Amino acid sequence: MSLEKWMVAAKKADFEKWAQRFGISPILARILRNRNLTEETQVDRFLNGTLEDCYSPWLLKDMDRAVEAVREAVEQGKHIRVIGDYDVDGICSAYILTKGIRALGGQADTAIPHRIHDGYGLNDHLIGLAAEDGVGLIVTCDNGIAAAQQIEMAVSMGIDVVVTDHHEVPYVWETEDGGTVRREVLPPALAVVDPKREECCYPFPGICGGVVACKFMQALLSDAAWLTGRDVAKETATELMEEFLEFAAFATVCDVMELADENRILVREGLKRLRASRNPGLRALMEVNGIEMSKLSAYHLGFVLGPCLNATGRLDTARRALELLQSETKAEAMCAARELFDMNVSRKNLTLKGVEEAETDIREHHREQDKVLVVFLPDVHESLAGIIAGRVREQYNRPTFVLTRGEEGAKGSGRSVEGYHMYEALTQVKELLTKYGGHKMAAGLSMREEDVEQFRQKLNENCVLGEEDFIPVIHIDVPLPLAYADEGLAKELELLEPFGVGNPKPLFAQKGIIFTAGVRMGSSGSCARFRVRTPEGTTEQMVMFRRLEAFESFLEERYGPGSVDRLYGGQGDFQVSVVYQLGLNTYRGRTEKQMILLSFC
Repeated sequence: MSLEKWMVAAKKADFEKWAQRFGISPILARILRNRNLTEETQVDRFLNGTLEDCYSPWLLKDMDRAVEAVREAVEQGKHIRVIGDYDVDGICSAYILTKGIRALGGQADTAIPHRIHDGYGLNDHLIGLAAEDGVGLIVTCDNGIAAAQQIEMAVSMGIDVVVTDHHEVPYVWETEDGGTVRREVLPPALAVVDPKREECCYPFPGICGGVVACKFMQALLSDAAWLTGRDVAKETATELMEEFLEFAAFATVCDVMELADENRILVREGLKRLRASRNPGLRALMEVNGIEMSKLSAYHLGFVLGPCLNATGRLDTARRALELLQSETKAEAMCAARELFDMNVSRKNLTLKGVEEAETDIREHHREQDKVLVVFLPDVHESLAGIIAGRVREQYNRPTFVLTRGEEGAKGSGRSVEGYHMYEALTQVKELLTKYGGHKMAAGLSMREEDVEQFRQKLNENCVLGEEDFIPVIHIDVPLPLAYADEGLAKELELLEPFGVGNPKPLFAQKGIIFTAGVRMGSSGSCARFRVRTPEGTTEQMVMFRRLEAFESFLEERYGPGSVDRLYGGQGDFQVSVVYQLGLNTYRGRTEKQMILLSFC
């Protein structure tokens, strides 16, 4: 069992005042403060924010130029090609822009890069195809910011380009006035819409490509007079934006964006619409995964539906995922959804095998103590590199790159930890890379296979993280006796949804819990329910869904051999401090509180 640091949040505020002002408990007020909210206006927006509180699309740099370029192309009957990406964000972005431009009367089609044959984003092949097809305007989504060379090629062929993206802007260091300055390298497009541009004054740059696309369509659909001229009714424009909000929320969750500020509102409102979605593809995907639409949550988007869409881009072509979303009949949608479901099952099996190979490689080469893990798995399907990197990162709590053998060298993906900016780390070794891109927590890259070992060495030499940075930290919101964790509080915690990055489910803790009895649950016995006695003398129930084996090993080590048998025999008397989550569980029509054991010592 790995070491952990338990840290209790100690941020200050007038919790009683917040509680009275917003009609909540002081406990909830403390949790809100732990989400870095300091002002009452921020708390009000967090709890009660609406779409009207979201930011104007016109605050995005170059939005006016992008809108003008697309409107002109539509009016002139130019062939418009939307070029997206092969992940959920890229697919949703492409769906939004293609459907929106077509609704305006534009002649638009979509190109999704093939992960293996094309690689990420714009490339020479896609530009060449666009020229052959007589494309007059390319609109990128979820890519393009790092494709200056390809966009220059398009312009030389007489093709205009509008970039919509959300990734980090490439930069170079230049000497100026005796010092060095960082200068952005922007592609030579008619417009470059990316909230991470230095000149962009958008208040919240942490939006995904799908939200940028949604904002773009919001701007395109904002001119009532122009819409009338294109024979687009105001009601149609409103319906389009309602649907696009569904896909913006889907993309935000699946691209692991922070659920703070505007993102929180967009996902919360998007989920409401997804629960009543009329899109045949989304409805079919929920059905084949056994998800009741009315109970759809951010968890389902990120861990059930999203992986199905991603599986096509990993093992085949992401066009299948786009075609699912564009399905017009239930029969067509169900056929595509079943295919995606089956492909995701295959992806899961291949991923498990890849993770095992990665862990074996790390052990055999004694790399467990490397600050940055670099694993080369030549025979693993290159599309699984990011998932495997994420699993290895979770295991070792270290920045991790997984590389595979591609058609033109080594290709791979990285997943980071707090305190390590992955994109900037790659920029420091860019002389070893043939292509790279990404952001703080994730990145993609290509290089010559013979440079992999030097890449590993350089990353580790440059890494300034210390051993303390590699110890997982559990941030406890409130030390709360189990006796106070009642159904009322569990219900109140639902005000904090949707949960995700930047807004995790609250964590509570109590010392000195006595575990008296337990029973294993599940077909494989990997879960358990425990009866515990609190220091206050009350008896409570706790369940454990993960790390049961580690908990049982802890008991045997701490209290001696046979402790686990005594616990499951109802003869336990083991004092344990716990970290837990509180929620509501409905089973056979009955709803009751549920305390989930997460960590222990």
